[in-house]
Amino acid sequence: MRLVLVVFGLLLFMMSCSSSSEALKPDENEISDSPDNLSYLALGDSYTIGESIAEDLRWPVQLVNQLRNKGLEINAPRIIAKTGWTTDNLLNAIDANLGNERYDLVSVLIGVNNQYQNKSIIDYEADLKTIFTEAIQASKTGKEGVFVVSIPDYGATPFGASNAEEIGKEIAEFNDVLKKVANQFDLSFFNIMPISKMAKSDRSLVVKDGLLPSGKMYTLWVDLFFDEVLEKLQ
Repeated sequence: MRLVLVVFGLLLFMMSCSSSSEALKPDENEISDSPDNLSYLALGDSYTIGESIAEDLRWPVQLVNQLRNKGLEINAPRIIAKTGWTTDNLLNAIDANLGNERYDLVSVLIGVNNQYQNKSIIDYEADLKTIFTEAIQASKTGKEGVFVVSIPDYGATPFGASNAEEIGKEIAEFNDVLKKVANQFDLSFFNIMPISKMAKSDRSLVVKDGLLPSGKMYTLWVDLFFDEVLEKLQ
């Protein structure tokens, strides 16, 4: 009887080890970060860090996942961004965190907090020139590896509804400057402002706070510029 119990116990132990081994087995489709893979640097603010949503719903992460689905071996994005950052904050963070690293892809989305905090649009333009210079220097292929995303119109959200017209007007002015400077540096510019305005009629495009984009909206952004970004890496 004791022998039977011992054998039964050994079988249970072996089954448990087999089960644990399967649970720990990495996803064969998952790409581990490697120095040999493509690399991506995302610079920005709350929109880039994906405030209030899961990490895998951030638009830079969604972009990387779509690129991987196309067969590209690319590392998880390095994100230098924080909620509330203006161009000043981003420049300070670039100085503090970027060394001589070079990336295959670099994105920039910055400016909503300059508008929200009533900062000078002239200073915004000057800061953009420095940010774009830094972004190009961080790109392995110079300007070819850099792209710029416009500022979304948060006036279309429940948070901005009471002052929607004024917010939309000011965001448009900041985006005009953003696009102008991007063109001066010959950088790809993607206008997601029309998508952001869809939040006025589709509440699922913002999170519970009524202000920040949901993962669903970020998916629409990535879908807009994915093909052109893919071409940069091919």
